[in-house]
This record gives sequence, structure tokens and C-alpha cells, in this order.
Amino acid sequence: MKSSPLRLLPWTTPEGNPCYLSTDNDDSRLSRLADDVEEALVDSGEQVLAGARAVLGDRRAGERAVRCALARATEALQDMLRIAVSRGARIEMARE
Repeated sequence: MKSSPLRLLPWTTPEGNPCYLSTDNDDSRLSRLADDVEEALVDSGEQVLAGARAVLGDRRAGERAVRCALARATEALQDMLRIAVSRGARIEMARE
């Protein structure tokens, strides 16, 4: 029997290191929590994107507003990439 791969979780340690989950149960409490956090991060990313578009569309937006929008967009992109890597690994394992 093949063991399940480690799931990259959507959060890090306080030091910024990745966290992983080892489980054969996609419906475990921690798996569901990770799913909920991923969903919240995607929702937040959509809001950040809308805000960044608004700032970029405002010709009067100053450097501070643009830098803030870029900082938030960078954080959201980092979250989305972590989710994509995690989900991609799970999809690949399901195909095997």
C-alpha cells in the first residue's frame, strides 16, 4: 500500500518554514481546517485583486497607495502559489 504524500499546508511556522500534514484521511479535522483556510485565502486574494485594480485605475493614486496595493498583491500571490503547489501535488498523487 502506497502512503499518502505530505500535504503542504496553507500556513507556515512562526519562523516562516513550511508546514506539512501526513494523513490518509482527506476528511480529517486538520485537512478540513486547511481546506477552510485555503478558501479564505482565495477569497482574500480576490478582494486584494479588486483593490489593486482600483488603485491602478486611479490616476490620482499616490506612491504610497500603489506601494501598499503591490505589497498586499505580493502577499496574496504568495498564498495562491502555496495553494497551487499543494493542490497540484494532491492532483498528481490522485492520478498515480
